[in-house]
This record gives sequence, C-alpha cells and structure tokens, in this order.
Amino acid sequence: MNVQTIMVLGGLLPSTPATNVLLVLVATGFIWLGSGWLEHAADRLAAYYGLPAVVQGSVIVALGSSFPEFTSVVFASLAGVFDMGVGAIVGSAIFNILVIPALSGLSTEGDLETSRVIVYKEAQFYMVAVATLVVTFALAVIYIPVADAPPLTGLITRPLAAIPLLLYGLYLFIQWQDVDDYDGDTSPDDDIAVAREWGRLALGLGIILVAVEQLVGNVESLGATFGIPTFLAGVTIIAAATSLPDLLVSVRSAQNGNSATSLGNVLGSNTFDLLVAIPIGVLIVGSVPIDFAVAVPMMGVLTLATVLLFTLLRTELSLTRPEAYVLLVAYFVFVVWAIAESAGVTQLVRG
Repeated sequence: MNVQTIMVLGGLLPSTPATNVLLVLVATGFIWLGSGWLEHAADRLAAYYGLPAVVQGSVIVALGSSFPEFTSVVFASLAGVFDMGVGAIVGSAIFNILVIPALSGLSTEGDLETSRVIVYKEAQFYMVAVATLVVTFALAVIYIPVADAPPLTGLITRPLAAIPLLLYGLYLFIQWQDVDDYDGDTSPDDDIAVAREWGRLALGLGIILVAVEQLVGNVESLGATFGIPTFLAGVTIIAAATSLPDLLVSVRSAQNGNSATSLGNVLGSNTFDLLVAIPIGVLIVGSVPIDFAVAVPMMGVLTLATVLLFTLLRTELSLTRPEAYVLLVAYFVFVVWAIAESAGVTQLVRG
C-alpha cells in the first residue's frame, strides 16, 4: 500500500510528508505541556508525602516519563507483533544517558550538581540492570536456542523474563527503605490539594501517551517515505522521539534547581525500560526470540555510555559545561557509527 493513502488521526488527515511534519511539531508541543504537568504534579506530591528528591526522580517521574515506551510494548504484544527491536530499545537508553544529562547541564547557569546517592546508588544499580539483561539474553541462547534462526538466537520465555522483574522489585525495595530513612520534612502540606495533583499527574500521563503515539507514528511514516534504514531510524529517530518526555522533564527539573530529580529521572527511566518494559512484553506473548549477535554490541555501546556518564558525574560530584559537551560528542559518534552500520561500512552488529 502506498504510504500516501494511509490515514492518520483516525482517518481525519492524509499521511503526507507535510502532514507528518506538522503533526510531529504539534505532538512535541503537547508533550511539552504534558511533561510540565507531570513534573509539577510529581514535585507537589513528593512534597506532600515527604519523598526524597532522588526517589521522586527515579521512581515517580521516571515511571511517568517511561509510560509511552511501556504502553507501546504492551500494545504491540497484544497485537501479536512483538517487534520492539533491541536496537530501538537500547538506542533510547543511550540517548537518555548521553543527551539528556548534557542538555540538562547546559540549560542551567552553573554546573549540574549531583550527589553520592545518585552516583553510588542510582548509577551503579543501573549498570547492574544492564548486566542483568545481558545475562538474561545469554541464558536464552544457552538453554533455549532457536533451531531455524540465525546463530546465537535464543528464546526468552516467561521464567527468564522474571529475572529482570525480580531485580526491579529489589530496586523498589531499596527506594522504599530510603523513604523510611529520609530525615526531611514528612509532614503533609495542607496547601497542597492532593486529589487535584493526582488528577494533574494522570492527565499529564494521558497527554504524553497520545502525543508520543502520534509522534512516533509520524516519524516512522517519514522514515518510510524517505527510505531511512530501519536500524538507523530505530536507534536514532525513534529512540529520540520516545525519549522526548524524559528530556523535557529532566531539563525542566534542572532549570528549577532540582538536579537530583533531573538525573534520577534519567537513570530511573532507563532502569524501568530495561527491567520492566521488555519483560512485561515477554510475559504477555509467552516467548520472544532474541538475536544475541545484535544485542551484545548494542548493550556494549550502552555500557560504555553508562561508564562515561558515571565517570563524569563522579568527578567533583557535578557535570560541568565542558563535560556536557563531551557527552554530546559521544552521542554524535554513536550516530555516525549507526549510519556506518546501516551503510555496511562497519559490521559490528551481525544480522
């Protein structure tokens, strides 16, 4: 079917490049609106319940900004087309690790301050999450290989998917313990209308969900129209599109002086995507094949990006403007490599 005949927005508009570009801009505006409501409501609710800023960013805000990725996996699984693509998932995580902290740091007048809690708990736990997902993929290849498939292809089943989910349960337990140990003001603020803030939070999530669905759909349509390779579109364009709520929330938090929330959102969102979004999709469909030859190089790049961010955050517990530019240059190198892979210049990603 010609892409020009496909209808968008329930058949109200024709899918032309001009329409796609217009809807991308409109969706971006609504994502900005929804992320603002989400960040405001999360901040007020955290104050009402006496939550630490790190927990606010790594759990409440991160779960909200990761909601589009999670629901897209669920919808795809229910439709019987579980084709997330390891490249798109990891590409989104790399964008979060390199671009979002850099732009958050550049949006502030001084350095983006961090803390030992961010560096030694959030960042290190995220590195454990990456390693756990690699181990889960390896177990699938070792114990449940797929016969009529490329070499190093294994089947991720529901029992294997439970491994990362159990680790995320440990993550929530640690956050819960931190809330109990928190010495800040835990008395409710009577000036906060808690029901209204929960409603604002839910409305912000709904706006982000609908807007990201339109954004990703129209970006995919533009990619198909102009012949952008699937791998390249997945690890760059689609990854950046689905990470837009995380970007806007983190930049807003950094501009408001909430660096812990800003960085906590990045790490918490990635932890949720790797340990929850992928396994939930597997639980829905029952089993999913994974090509280890594709997964390992991408996970290796993600590990290098995480180590780079971890190192820069640990130096004087802040992210300076030169260090922010280093992260952006690293992402540019990643995009160049993705283009080289798509063009066949390099062949680190097999299959």
